[in-house]
Amino acid sequence: MTKYNITEKKEKESNYRSLVSPQLMDELRDRILDIIVMQKKYRDHDYSAKQLALDLGTNTRYISAVMNVRFHMNYTSFVNKYRIEEAMSILVDKRYQDLSIEEVSDMVGYSNRQSFYASFYKIMGVTPRDYRLQHTIPQPPKTQKKKK
Repeated sequence: MTKYNITEKKEKESNYRSLVSPQLMDELRDRILDIIVMQKKYRDHDYSAKQLALDLGTNTRYISAVMNVRFHMNYTSFVNKYRIEEAMSILVDKRYQDLSIEEVSDMVGYSNRQSFYASFYKIMGVTPRDYRLQHTIPQPPKTQKKKK
């Protein structure tokens, strides 16, 4: 007799996914990309899946279905992906080298430093600080002119 009752997890197909037609999924996918990516709504830390559904004139179940079927991730992961991609660009851009990690975090839509660090590390495998250090060329220290 076995001590533990371990069963293999079965992939469960959500019923609401099959209620959304492929054509509607494609249309919603395109509109989601327009709003989240092109209009850069991912930068707004208050922009939720509920707000996206309202803007699209649909409901959050449809948003969830499209996210899972067309993007293979949930809403939060989708938004975080674009936030981290922009953060990576900012972190290595010389124009923004004087910004703190917290300022970069705020620019890309995170409401706190901890969420930014957690998401960045999950996606990139390094902290934002380490990423910046690995991808920027150290500037030589400015030398002081000697007074005579």
